[in-house]
Amino acid sequence: MELTTPPPPDQPADALAAVVALRRLAASLERAAVDEALAQGWTWAQIGGALDQSAQAAHKRLSPGNRRSLNNRSVNN
Repeated sequence: MELTTPPPPDQPADALAAVVALRRLAASLERAAVDEALAQGWTWAQIGGALDQSAQAAHKRLSPGNRRSLNNRSVNN
């Protein structure tokens, strides 16, 4: 779904589809930023701190070897 303006909440199918699209976009941006941070030599403590979580939580969820596909993942994660 491509968004230029958010759909109104009185159109729940469109509004909820927009929520899913935004979550996927956020996850993609987060992964790209983590990859770049790692390439620049950031530690998991620095990455976790920037994401307001522990180093362990960030590593468990975002390390390249632990990632699930964005297309096959639950958008609640």
